[in-house]
Amino acid sequence: MLDWDNLRLFLSISRTGSFVASARGLGLNHTTLARRLTALEESLGVRLFDRSPRGVQPTRAGIELLAHAERMEGELNAASRSLQGQDTQVSGTVRLATPEAFGTSFVAPRVHLLNAQHPGIELELVPESRAVNLSKREADIAVSLHRPDHGRLRAARLIDYRIGLYASRELLARTGPVASVEDLKGLPFVSYIEEMIDLPELRNLDQSLAERCVFRSSSVSAQMEAVASGVGVGMLHRFAVTPRMDVERLLPETVEVTRSYWMMFHADLARVPRIRAVADFLSGQVRASAAIF
Repeated sequence: MLDWDNLRLFLSISRTGSFVASARGLGLNHTTLARRLTALEESLGVRLFDRSPRGVQPTRAGIELLAHAERMEGELNAASRSLQGQDTQVSGTVRLATPEAFGTSFVAPRVHLLNAQHPGIELELVPESRAVNLSKREADIAVSLHRPDHGRLRAARLIDYRIGLYASRELLARTGPVASVEDLKGLPFVSYIEEMIDLPELRNLDQSLAERCVFRSSSVSAQMEAVASGVGVGMLHRFAVTPRMDVERLLPETVEVTRSYWMMFHADLARVPRIRAVADFLSGQVRASAAIF
C-alpha cells in the first residue's frame, strides 16, 4: 500500500524539480528525503526521477504516477474542507426553552431574523414555565427566571424586565378611570392559578389587589387575551403588550414587579457553532430591544 506521506514527497519533488528545495519545503534533511524516495520507488518497482542539467525530471513512470497522486491530493483536500465545514457550519436543530411570555411574545416574532442570519438553523421553541434539565439535554439553551446554582452550565443575565398592571380601554370606559389603588377595589381581576404562581411578588399583589378575581389561568397568553378582551384587570409583561391589544397601563408608579431573565446552556455545548449562534442572536435582540422591557 502506498504511503501518502511519501506521495506528498513525490509531488513536492515533481513540482520543485529539486531535491534540496523539496527537503527544505517539507522540513526534511536531504538524507531522509532520499531514503523515503528510495522506499517509494522500491515499493513500486520503478525509478521515478532522472537527474539532468535542468534539475530533477520525472521518468515516464513518474509522469504516470503524478497524475494519480494529484487526483488523490485533490480528493483528500476536498474531504478535509468538507469535514472542517461540518465543524464550523452554523446549521442544525437548536431547542430553546423559555418562559411562556418571553418565548411567545419576544422570540417567536423574531425567528425570521434568525433565519435570515443563519438559514441552516432550525429553532425548536419550548415556551413553558416548567424548568428543563440541561444536563439531561432536555433543551440546548434555556432562558430562566433563576440563575442556576449547580451543574456545568454557562449562565448570563439576559435582561431585567417589568410586569405592570393593565386593563382594556373598553373595560375602563365601563368602570371609570383608575387613579389610585383604592379605585381598583371591586374591579374584576385576571390572575394566575394561585398554587402555580412562581413569583412571590405576584402572589402578594394577587392577594392585596384582587378582591374579585373572575378568571385565573396558568397560561400567560390566556391572561393577556382575557385582559385585552375586557374580562378584567391583570398583571402583564410590559414587553409583551402590543398596540393591537388596546390596553392601558395602570398605576405605573405604584404597581410594578421587576424580575430578571437568565440565559444558560451546558458547558459542553459552549463551542458548538449553532448553539453559540442562537445564544448570540438572543443576546443581540434583547440588547436592541432593551427599551421595551
